[in-house]
Amino acid sequence: MHAPHDPGHHHGHAHGSSDHHGPAPGSSTRAFATVTLVNLAYTVLEAGYGFLTNSLALLSDALHNLGDVLGLALAWGAAAMAQWPATERHTYGWRRATLLSPLANATLLVGLSGALAWEALRRLSAPPELPGMTIVVVATIGIAVNLGSALLVQGGRGHDLNRRGAYLHLLADAAISLATVVAGIGMLAWGWTWLDPATALLVGVVVAVGAARLLRDSFDAAMDAVPTGIDQAAVRTFLAAQAGVDSVHHVHIWSLGAGEVAMTAHLVRPSGDDDDRFLHDLGASLAARFGIGHATLQVERSGAACGGHEHDGGVPARE
Repeated sequence: MHAPHDPGHHHGHAHGSSDHHGPAPGSSTRAFATVTLVNLAYTVLEAGYGFLTNSLALLSDALHNLGDVLGLALAWGAAAMAQWPATERHTYGWRRATLLSPLANATLLVGLSGALAWEALRRLSAPPELPGMTIVVVATIGIAVNLGSALLVQGGRGHDLNRRGAYLHLLADAAISLATVVAGIGMLAWGWTWLDPATALLVGVVVAVGAARLLRDSFDAAMDAVPTGIDQAAVRTFLAAQAGVDSVHHVHIWSLGAGEVAMTAHLVRPSGDDDDRFLHDLGASLAARFGIGHATLQVERSGAACGGHEHDGGVPARE
């Protein structure tokens, strides 16, 4: 049952540190927009030269960069949609839409990387002659584009997981472009044409592994799994250790999208006339300690189940 004067349901929207530190929302959106458009232009350039020169190394790197563009576009969209106000119908706004797009993105990338890997294996036995200098020049441009893009999104990465993920991914892309440059130099210096399909095969494996991880993470998020990096058992223990709390149940933690985390929990607190202050302070603590910015906490005066539901693994408070 609820506490008197109905403080039982409390929405503690005390956002985590990512909402209070780093660049302003508009700055974040502009940075992602610039990086996305620059990388898209380079992807088109690299793919065009890949088809013109028949280079699998360039085509596979262009595929990888296309995946990055899609990922950056999602980050751009997340930064923009995070500013959209909630409505009566979409009470959390449109942030959760960013949890669905990666599913299609990852599925497409896995399929394309498989096709490229198959072609690379076929070419290993009889690699064609390729213009090594063109491959070196185009891949060098890729290094510059990826490093420059990483610099644009590095601000606030210590607090913003959206930016941190993009920053690390762009650095990895620069390393892959470097591998393509090395392959081009090998073809120029020693005529090792097998380096082109070998590099394509390596990049295809990297893309497939990254896409599989993206597919798993996006599926988990779409199914309301506890976000990576949050220990639900630790959250339960923390709640149960609060003053006056006898037990904790119905704890659910999930991602809202755009780097925001929500939680609901029932707290059995037999007595107390400070419920409003207690819930407000607890919401702020959950945001600071676990990054849970949308905590809905219900206080109960007994351990009875609410609404006919069984308690889901309640945790008793410490004596």
